[in-house]
Amino acid sequence: MVKKKQVERDIKQEDLVIPRGRIFQGYVTKVFAKRVVVEFERTLYVPKYERFLKDKTRLHARVQNGMIVAIGDYVKVQECRPLSKIIHFVVIEIVKKALVEEEKKK
Repeated sequence: MVKKKQVERDIKQEDLVIPRGRIFQGYVTKVFAKRVVVEFERTLYVPKYERFLKDKTRLHARVQNGMIVAIGDYVKVQECRPLSKIIHFVVIEIVKKALVEEEKKK
């Protein structure tokens, strides 16, 4: 009975992650047990040289229960409260699934 209450608490605590703030889209580069690393490019203007520079940004995002994310997926992440030292984003949805090698051969 104690274990059942602990599981219910864990689920409720995870549901309390309310996304708020900025939204980014990018490709998944690494997958861990409860989080993924999302990478996207942005352009920066360098006033001194009057040119634009491409820069990559990496974000660590928590994957919600029931969501299956693979490397190469194009996902949408949104800012939330700090969940750990490096996780400040939550995966909202999978915009586009990655192509599987079998599908590429066809």
